[in-house]
Amino acid sequence: MKKYILSLLLAMGLVAGASASEGGIVWDKFPTDKLTDMAALQHGAKLFVNYCLNCHSASYMRYNRMRNLGLTEAEIEKNLMFASDKVGDTMNVTLDPTQAKAWFGGVPPDLTLIARSRAAVGKGSGADYLYTYLRSYYRDDTKATGWNNLAFPSVGMPHVMWELQGQRAAKFSEAPDPHDPTKTVHQFAGFEQLTPGSMDALEYDDAVADLVGFLQWMGEPSQGQRVRLGVWVLLFLAVFTIIAWRLNAAYWKDIK
Repeated sequence: MKKYILSLLLAMGLVAGASASEGGIVWDKFPTDKLTDMAALQHGAKLFVNYCLNCHSASYMRYNRMRNLGLTEAEIEKNLMFASDKVGDTMNVTLDPTQAKAWFGGVPPDLTLIARSRAAVGKGSGADYLYTYLRSYYRDDTKATGWNNLAFPSVGMPHVMWELQGQRAAKFSEAPDPHDPTKTVHQFAGFEQLTPGSMDALEYDDAVADLVGFLQWMGEPSQGQRVRLGVWVLLFLAVFTIIAWRLNAAYWKDIK
């Protein structure tokens, strides 16, 4: 477990260091209705295996668990399995760690629990961070990958979904440093679209929300079932409390 946590902290990609998560941009709110939308979760699973599973694994998740999303094993095998032949296998990748370090500067972290692990006090949930992060890439020729990110400055992972979003540049302006009036700081002033993507801005945001919804679901696949069961348990306890109260009154009414 210690080795796994350390690899997350040191790796490039979705897990930022403390300096990247503190004092950064305000995180956007992830649309939580995606967590109960089976079509959105299925689309998120498709995006995950096409854009994330090439480098990132989800070693605590089995393909056949996606039957909980309303998919059959035949649909999973046909549309979502590109790195394995058995529907009961875990979602691992064949990327060699040594090559990953040489290419990206670190081993891409496992994403099974990324949405649960990335929450920050006062900033939002892990889903909020991922939703912001995947929509905050911009072109930066000073970086080795040619990409940078507002939510994770100097990120090691390139923008793998750029064909969907297109290429953007970030515009910055000079503003007084709130901590030292004699200095100035770069302040984000908006994006400039350089080349169009296959989706417009609203379509891309919706696709990212689907992907983040799947990442959130993957961290706790039984969450929906647990919540539904919890509601029935609370209803049962409420009804049983009324019955017990009336039984107690009936038992003691003739006792002086």
